[in-house]
Amino acid sequence: MLDTPKIDQARLEAFATRAIGDLTAGYTGVMVSLGSKLGLYQAMAGAGPLSAKEIATRADCAERYVAEWLNAQAAGGYIAYHGLSDTYELLPEQAMVLADEDSPVYVPHAWNVPASMWFDEPKTLDAFRTGNGIAWGEHDHRLSCGSAAFFRNGYRAALVPQWLPALDGVVEQLEAGISVADVGCGYGHSTLLMAEAFPNSRFHGFDTHAASLDEARRNAAAAGVSDRVDYAMTRADDYPDGGYGLICFFDILHDLGDPVAAALQAAKTLAPGGTVLLVEPFAHDHIKDNLSPVAQLYYSASTMICCAHAISEGGNMVLGAQAGQARLADVFRKAGFTHFRRAAETPFNFIFEVRR
Repeated sequence: MLDTPKIDQARLEAFATRAIGDLTAGYTGVMVSLGSKLGLYQAMAGAGPLSAKEIATRADCAERYVAEWLNAQAAGGYIAYHGLSDTYELLPEQAMVLADEDSPVYVPHAWNVPASMWFDEPKTLDAFRTGNGIAWGEHDHRLSCGSAAFFRNGYRAALVPQWLPALDGVVEQLEAGISVADVGCGYGHSTLLMAEAFPNSRFHGFDTHAASLDEARRNAAAAGVSDRVDYAMTRADDYPDGGYGLICFFDILHDLGDPVAAALQAAKTLAPGGTVLLVEPFAHDHIKDNLSPVAQLYYSASTMICCAHAISEGGNMVLGAQAGQARLADVFRKAGFTHFRRAAETPFNFIFEVRR
């Protein structure tokens, strides 16, 4: 008979508390989504302390629901509560995260991603049991719109002012006019940011998800750059040769079923002296160094989304969202590239300069 393992009570209580904290975060995500869609954060932003009734009136919502929502937000530290006046306040720092849709740290839209993950749980259960893949387009629509909205603000804050200048000579080439490929462009936010900044260049977005490309075309028309931006549905290893001076992979290479084939296509279509811009999730090369809250988020999304899509494309090399620099460099080395440099980094991303 096996001995019953001895339970460390302090360790048990600490882990149970951690698990309850994660459960609370899930509940809070629903509250954040409600607050954003109902305009509750916007009603509070810059207004100072307000009563529940005042906030409900400003947002045109029922006071009793708003009061309970406010208490949930205050309990989680998402808003401030002033006991003497029985009022609630959205502090400026909180407003950047919750109310300002142009802020680089705006987060409400990101909650669409775990919502889609829950909705798609039956498909993932089947994938675990069969080993089958789940293509991006087979997920609930909230995955694509949530991902696009979340990444948009980060790219807006960093792509043109920081990442492109970190690449040797690329800004000068874009200003003079080159052809640019945005591989796995999704809703086209990254494409548009470059097109708006560099009117002499021409931009080509490629993706396999028709619905995302439709959104990308609408976004290009709304931004007034359709004259220098076009989109086409094609795989990352099969887009047309355009003699590209810059080929971009924004948080997409690790999703591909054959990243080496995508790198080979980049080598084939890159103009002489051209550059590959590779943006990938921040990750160390060894699992033991990736045991952090950010990595927890990435590994979880990778389980249901990134790896699942790569497997749906054949899964020749399933990198996952925590591939690390060494494995990414090896992908391009196998495709004949000789220059692979980390040009910049953030707490969430690596930015690499790759050349033949």
